[in-house]
Amino acid sequence: MTHHTPTADSRPSSDGFRRAQRAELLRFGAGARCELGFGYLDERGQVDPTTVELWITCRMTHIFSLGVLAGEEPAPGGPSREELAALAAHGVRSLRGPLHDDEHGGWFAAVTADGPSNTTKQAYGHAFVVLAASSAVAAGVDGADELLDLALAAQDAHFWDEEAGLVVDEWDRAWTTLAPYRGINANMHSVEAYLAAGDVTSDARWHHRAGRISAHVATWARENEWRIPEHFATDWAPLLEHNRDRPADPFKPYGATVGHGLEWARLLLAVDATLGADAPAGLPEAAAALAARAVADGWDADGAEGFVYTTDWSGKPVVRARMHWVVTEAIATSTVLERVTGDPAYGADVERWWAYADTYLVDREGGSWHHELDPANRPASGTWEGKPDVYHAYQAALMADVPLTPSFASALRAGALQD
Repeated sequence: MTHHTPTADSRPSSDGFRRAQRAELLRFGAGARCELGFGYLDERGQVDPTTVELWITCRMTHIFSLGVLAGEEPAPGGPSREELAALAAHGVRSLRGPLHDDEHGGWFAAVTADGPSNTTKQAYGHAFVVLAASSAVAAGVDGADELLDLALAAQDAHFWDEEAGLVVDEWDRAWTTLAPYRGINANMHSVEAYLAAGDVTSDARWHHRAGRISAHVATWARENEWRIPEHFATDWAPLLEHNRDRPADPFKPYGATVGHGLEWARLLLAVDATLGADAPAGLPEAAAALAARAVADGWDADGAEGFVYTTDWSGKPVVRARMHWVVTEAIATSTVLERVTGDPAYGADVERWWAYADTYLVDREGGSWHHELDPANRPASGTWEGKPDVYHAYQAALMADVPLTPSFASALRAGALQD
């Protein structure tokens, strides 16, 4: 595979800058390898090997697979292409080994050397198994096909609700008790995973399921001034006050999550492009409206640059911390919106978001990106300790180099980065 020659352009959005970011993120992320999978990294890149979480192992496996497919040049001290392939293979082995529940099927949410430490079967984590397996299949990793078969079978058997056209959220270990809570976060990552799986398997059923989920979310957002309800009761009635007493929850925060408005905007555009004439009506318009609402509510909302984490249902900031992943989704979504609409205002936004990330988030001393900043844009840890993964930042640094569809791994396998 040939590579783009980095330009002399020193802007943070430039080809050379983005390629260097991807290489550095792969270098930092390689430190997460431990016996059971990929562990949690602290601010300095030291790994905690004692508890391995499913979602982190999956995200890292996905990113290392993308690194293989992209033919990334290593950063100083970073993994070679062969070493990236070994990391991806380690992730697949972990997902077929200690993280897999051989007795009941599916995957544990977390494991230790003594066995599972969290035996719940979570839609969020299982979506990332599908994503990791899909990317590993595209990268030619041994065992990835079997892993993807298992992951998609779990979706069919336990998470996909055909009547609702959505995924349920969490089961007990034996799949006997389904929690009453329903959530949009798990559905969002299921859309991402289903698009990837459909691309790799050529089974359009997964694309159509992503479309059904997306249609629901677009409708809920439209009915709520483009602020997406995140939490739902068993009958899919919105729970707008859910977790009001724990507003900074890392996975289920109260109110509207600004970054999810941005992330959904990009996914709706991908669903629309993937399904074409079969796509639910109005997804591009919904994507533009979601992004506009997120930026209006979230960016520079309290007198300082950056996106606030959450707002209430009138758009007032609730959790004012700045999460790195929100900026990465702003970058990726604005990149795609400019491409789809031709509106140069989105290109100006891309430059603005990258400049902010370069100034405040890229950690040139400790490596990777700070995961959380306080309202004054200083490193903080109110919601996120350390730097647990590189998934969001790597994808943001890749988005300008691949088409909107197919999804990342399939696009790279088709030679998206080739001259």
